[in-house]
Amino acid sequence: MRYIVIGAGAIGATIGGRLADTGREVVLVARGAHAEALRADGLRLTTAAGTRVHRLPVVTGPAELGELRPDDVLLLAVKTQDAVAALDTWGDAEVAGGGTAAQRLPLLCAQNGVESERLALRRFARVYGVCVWLPASFLEPGVVEALCAPLTGVLHLGKAAGGTDRRVREIAIDLEKAGFAAPVVEDVMRWKHAKLLGNLGNAIQATTGPEPDPAKAALLLRAIREAEAAYAAAGIAHTSQEEQARAREGRVVPPAGVRGGSSWQSLARGTGSVEADYLNGEISLLGRLHAVPTPVNDTLRHAANIFAREGLPPGAMSIGDLTALADEAAARS
Repeated sequence: MRYIVIGAGAIGATIGGRLADTGREVVLVARGAHAEALRADGLRLTTAAGTRVHRLPVVTGPAELGELRPDDVLLLAVKTQDAVAALDTWGDAEVAGGGTAAQRLPLLCAQNGVESERLALRRFARVYGVCVWLPASFLEPGVVEALCAPLTGVLHLGKAAGGTDRRVREIAIDLEKAGFAAPVVEDVMRWKHAKLLGNLGNAIQATTGPEPDPAKAALLLRAIREAEAAYAAAGIAHTSQEEQARAREGRVVPPAGVRGGSSWQSLARGTGSVEADYLNGEISLLGRLHAVPTPVNDTLRHAANIFAREGLPPGAMSIGDLTALADEAAARS
C-alpha cells in the first residue's frame, strides 16, 4: 500500500513520517511555505527516539501524481474546515484501471471532531474513522514534534458507518509497526465522540493560553456538561474516561511541560481559521436540534473564531473575561 497523507501537519506528518520509517511508501500533501520547506529540506520529525529528516514525495494536489494506484490509501488530516475542498479535489482523482478515488480507494479521517466522516460519506464509498490520540506540535514549516513514549500515539480505527473489514485491519498492522497502538474497533465514532469532549477545551487554550488553571478547568467542565446533555438528548453514545485511560495507559506518556493544542497552534501560525465550528460548534448544533442550551460552547466557538479571523495572538484573553462572556450567554439562554 502507498499512503497519501492529505494535510501533512502535526498529525499527518507524524503518521506519514513514522510509516516511512518502516519502509512504507508515503506521499505528503501540503501547501504554501510548508510544502516548499518539505520539498527543499525534507520533513524534520522529532519523536521520543530522536530527530530524523524524511525526504518524501511532496505534492499540492492529485494532478502532480497522475493516475492514482489501486493500492493507494488516502489519509485525510486537514482541519475539518478544509475538508470539503480536499474531499472534492481528491475524490475526483482518477485511479488506474478505471473509476475515481471516491469510488475505489479507502479514505481515513484522522481529524478532531465527528463531522469529517459525514462529509466524506457523501462523496467516498469506503470511509474509515480514526480517533487520534497523538499530542504533536507543528509551529514552523517543515518541522513537526511528537514526543510521546513508548509509543508515538494511539489511533483507534474502524468503518465510519460501524464495523470493520480486512483493509482496516491491514492498515492497523502497518500503523502498529510504525510505533502506534492501532486498535480496530466496531464503534470508532463512539471513541471519536468521547475525544470531542476533551477537544472542547481547545478554544479555551487558544484564547487564554495552555497553562493549567482551575478557572480554565471549571469552564471546560461546564462545556463538557453541556455536551453530555446534548449527547443524551440525541441518543449518542461515547466511551467513558476510564475506557480511554485504559487504552492509553503505559502506551503514550506525553513529555513534561505545557504545550498548546491544535487550535492554539493554528493561531500561533496565523492560519486565519480554527476548528471551533466543528468542535464546540458540534455541541451547539446538537443543542439546537434537541432543545439543549449550550451557552458555554456557543461562547467558546465565537471567541476562538474572532481570534482566528482578526489575527489575535493565542492566549491574549484572560480566563476571567472568557468566563464572564460565558456567564452572560448562560443568563440569556
